Amino acid sequence: MLAACDRPLDILFRDAHLVVVNKPAGWLVHRTALDRAETLIVLQALRDQLGRSVWPLHRLDKGTSGALAFALDADTAQHMGRQFDVGDGDRIEGVQKTYRAIVRGWPENERNIDYPLARMDEDMRTDRKTVQPARTQLRTLRRLTLPLPDREFADLRLAELELQPLTGRRHQLRRHMKHIAHPIIGDATHGKGPLNRAVAAHVGLARLWLHASVLRLHHPEDGRALHVEAPAGAEWQIWRDSAREGRCGPPAVEPNPP
Repeated sequence: MLAACDRPLDILFRDAHLVVVNKPAGWLVHRTALDRAETLIVLQALRDQLGRSVWPLHRLDKGTSGALAFALDADTAQHMGRQFDVGDGDRIEGVQKTYRAIVRGWPENERNIDYPLARMDEDMRTDRKTVQPARTQLRTLRRLTLPLPDREFADLRLAELELQPLTGRRHQLRRHMKHIAHPIIGDATHGKGPLNRAVAAHVGLARLWLHASVLRLHHPEDGRALHVEAPAGAEWQIWRDSAREGRCGPPAVEPNPP
């Protein structure tokens, strides 16, 4: 069996200008001083896989899986920077991102989260003096109950959500879910350690349950709309096998067709 770093990345879209891969959970997009020992680097692996330089157009956290776009030349990277949020940007013009998440509790069917967030720098330090608008759309897809043996979390309520960030703040989805008291399962920074450990022990896997499922953007050459879907990994079947459908509360809503 190949080591994780030797497996080719799953390419979802490629042409002369762009490539979109399905980033595995646990991989960094690029090297960082905060995680010097990490060897699973998407930028390096994709460069070696394609035999050419690549330019990342946006970020995904290390624990997040899913659609991640790269430019194949510097001119395209500069052009696409007008669409993508490359830092702590406002409304992301021309780009739509949709995520799938497993969270604690049962949120309402739909919710617009409009909650400003303090700016975070490259070292993840928070500047409390610089607070920026941040907006996220939430839709509940399924409500679940996980029958944990831990008495503290017995019959744990969980929900599978669709999340769309309307702004580009660092860790926006994770921070917004913490703010509304529905933290993403497996979030070591913004969630609850004992709960995360109890869930991981029960399902047999520790990870951040956040996946970038859909990426919509305009092609740099002719402006045509691109719709790229990133299938969730086989591990997401855990929530079909280990959890029960929720019995209480209002029904969840069906996801929008692609």
